[in-house]
Amino acid sequence: MSGAVLIVCTANVCRSPVAQILLANRMPGVAVASAGLRASAGRGADERAVQLMARRGLDLSAHTATPLVQQHVRDAALILTMTREQRATLIGDWPDVHGKVHRLGEAGGFDVIDPYRRDPFIFELAIAQIEQGLADWHSAIDQLCR
Repeated sequence: MSGAVLIVCTANVCRSPVAQILLANRMPGVAVASAGLRASAGRGADERAVQLMARRGLDLSAHTATPLVQQHVRDAALILTMTREQRATLIGDWPDVHGKVHRLGEAGGFDVIDPYRRDPFIFELAIAQIEQGLADWHSAIDQLCR
């Protein structure tokens, strides 16, 4: 899995696959992938995430969780995490990638809330935060991928 943009969360079943599919839909020319710091390989996307993306006309049903490995980090030109803590973990594990690891909500000053096993309102809030973060990163991603 290589790509210009790598999106990282904890388990790669809610936030990062949602961000991946939203970004791929908005910027079809951009190579985008996702992975999780503590993902269980092969696990499907959270059912609520699948349903909410389907309502937006996006199919997340084939997603399978991917654990983050060094090659993902090395191959990505830009890595976006959901939280400050995830960013710090990545930089702690791979200090040489410091300059290309950023928080999705950096411009807005927020961490994307973890919606796993939470009610639909929290899922919608997380999706709104992801959409805002992607909008904030749009021009930087566009410049990176030219």
